[in-house]
Amino acid sequence: MKRKILSLAAIFAVLGLGAAFWAYRTFIAGPAIPKGLADYTVEIPAQSSFEDVVGLLLEQKLLEDEAAFRLLAEQMNYKKDPMRSGRYELQPGWNMLQAIRHLRGGAQKPVQVVLSTARLAEEVAGRAAAYLEADSLAFAYAMQNPALLQELGFTPETLMSLFIPNTYELYWNTSPKGFLERMKMEHDKFWGREGRLQAAQALGLSTAEVYTLASIVERETLVKAEKPRMAGVYLNRLRIGMPLQADPTAVFARRDFSASRVTDYHTKFDDPYNTYMYPGLPPGPISMASISSIDAVLKAEKHNFLYFCAKGDGSGLHAFASSLAAHNRNAAIYRQNLRARGLR
Repeated sequence: MKRKILSLAAIFAVLGLGAAFWAYRTFIAGPAIPKGLADYTVEIPAQSSFEDVVGLLLEQKLLEDEAAFRLLAEQMNYKKDPMRSGRYELQPGWNMLQAIRHLRGGAQKPVQVVLSTARLAEEVAGRAAAYLEADSLAFAYAMQNPALLQELGFTPETLMSLFIPNTYELYWNTSPKGFLERMKMEHDKFWGREGRLQAAQALGLSTAEVYTLASIVERETLVKAEKPRMAGVYLNRLRIGMPLQADPTAVFARRDFSASRVTDYHTKFDDPYNTYMYPGLPPGPISMASISSIDAVLKAEKHNFLYFCAKGDGSGLHAFASSLAAHNRNAAIYRQNLRARGLR
């Protein structure tokens, strides 16, 4: 009898060792994440179930042994619905234990959200949606939410001044509200650096007004070096109550962004954004303004110029003038240069 007990004990010991070896080889020693794939990121949407996650991993060929994954996930309590959402990057050659720990732990791989050049808030919504989980409608809805805008300290007209063009690192599952809150934090940090807030106050302008003027400068010239001079022209006009008469504002009023020339169709259109029709700054920015344009307004060149006109020589530069007579001469040179280049 004793011999039988010892034999059974030996058999169970061997079976136990075998099971332990199998578990070690399957869950720890053997790679669960295959090598040689082009992409190792998996995006798990909000409210995903465990079955959804398994389906995603299989679809992207990130799972070699589905049965083993299910078994270990059960043991590691990684089957609670809904699953942890986010964008995760697995590593080739990881074992099953490492893969599940990573997904369960929520250590997301951030995405780089690039914001630049947009004219309208709905364009920003589209840009954000291209990088983050929520769709453009969800972002647009958040940007039109009066309570949220009030909480952030903006209006529908000034909202564009919230966005400082840059590349931002965010988590893929950042909500539209979370996105706007992050932009507010970045906005406040930007204005708190390099004496920008104090410079705006010295000009007698709010940060939104500086941004609005910067958006006009942004659309007037592509030459960074002449932005401070151009900003000085507009500040001079504001100072003496002269209409800004900025072509980009008339184009914005018409939403005619493909226009190659500004005509009466634009300048005579009755709209608060048309600075040919209404004095002072428009109600808000006419586009996203680059940092160089914002700083150009804050560090505007001090001069007596009230006018500027494109040179028309292909340089992209402008000729500046203090009097209407000088401006008219510059305009004549502009037309002459166009004719010389066969453009008129």
